[in-house]
Amino acid sequence: MMPRFTPCAALLRRLTRESEGATIVEFAFVAPVLILLILGVFDMAHTQFTNAMLNGALQKAGRDMTLESALTRQADIDARVRDKLEVVVPAGATITFEKLSHFDFADIGEPEPILGDNGNNRCDPGERYVDINESGAWEADRGKTGIGGARDAVLYTANVTYPRLFPVFALAGMPRDVTLRASTVLRNQPYDEQDRSTIERDC
Repeated sequence: MMPRFTPCAALLRRLTRESEGATIVEFAFVAPVLILLILGVFDMAHTQFTNAMLNGALQKAGRDMTLESALTRQADIDARVRDKLEVVVPAGATITFEKLSHFDFADIGEPEPILGDNGNNRCDPGERYVDINESGAWEADRGKTGIGGARDAVLYTANVTYPRLFPVFALAGMPRDVTLRASTVLRNQPYDEQDRSTIERDC
């Protein structure tokens, strides 16, 4: 006696033999990963391009910053860097600048000297220090805010923070904002005598 199938069982039996439409099902599994990968590549490429633009604009601005006339043109030089970046970063980007002048290249990133230092690299009560940046307090970076004067070594830094262009960050576990930082170091032209503070203060 031949087995009898219900209409539902017969339909399922027929569907198991069908292969049409399999590609669509397979693509449904692959598509999310593929789209995530493509958006991730675009996001990385945009970040690298923005970083290259930032470094190029900063190098040009840094050379302009060493001129004697730079003291009165700082805002204009910063504006030129900002204009270059605003072409590639989305609206809402934050662009800030830092300028620290030093007596020499070797002073960059160094703390203010402590007289009679006990070796803990801190300015403790009872010790004295040389207030090179004339801030009135001991600091771990002896750089003086601004571009300084003749012959000074200037550390010029730009910081850029902007929201990512593609909504891939949430799926990939990346932060929502991209933060880029670039620096350049140059020496001012020798248009005058160089000054160095020797003010000593108590810690």
